[in-house]
Amino acid sequence: MRILPSGDHALLVELDDLDQVLGYYTALSASPPADVIDIVPAARTVLVSTAGGLDVLARHLRAVEPSSGSHAVRDLIEIPVTYDGEDLADVAGLLDCTVPELIERHTRDDWTVAFCGFAPGFGYLTGTGSWDIPRRKSPRTKVPTGAVALAGEFSGVYPRESPGGWQLIGRTDVQIFDQEREPAALFHPGRRVRFVDAGRG
Repeated sequence: MRILPSGDHALLVELDDLDQVLGYYTALSASPPADVIDIVPAARTVLVSTAGGLDVLARHLRAVEPSSGSHAVRDLIEIPVTYDGEDLADVAGLLDCTVPELIERHTRDDWTVAFCGFAPGFGYLTGTGSWDIPRRKSPRTKVPTGAVALAGEFSGVYPRESPGGWQLIGRTDVQIFDQEREPAALFHPGRRVRFVDAGRG
């Protein structure tokens, strides 16, 4: 673990991998220093901003013992998905399975929001299964709002129309990000997500 300054009011904690980030974020969030303003996890780092002194914060951060086991907080949200994405058959081929088998695997997995980024409300979700899906060779200029996608080890839901290179496997009508709502984003680090096949009935 390395702790680096990030401006005058924040420190960046560098960790080895995403699992360490989740364990560190969970432990720090459970017992943050009094002056901490925000804790922002990413793929290999945790950014901590404070209204207090950086020396005091650094001492606290070095003393954090990452949690082990399941890092997700217990809140769970279900996202109904219509599995008709443009890349659904291609992804099934990459995984050497049928489309129904891919859907069953995606809905069976226990997903957790590891961190957020790219666009407001976009969560990078990690599953309990083994996923390694290449991005598209040519990104789309427009991915529709609510598109459910896979890339690398992650799944995600596009909160608004935007360019994107992830593989599209379905869509949801759930509004992932709404500025008029409190909180605006449905996904936050540590939240559990379950995808539900909306076509199964």
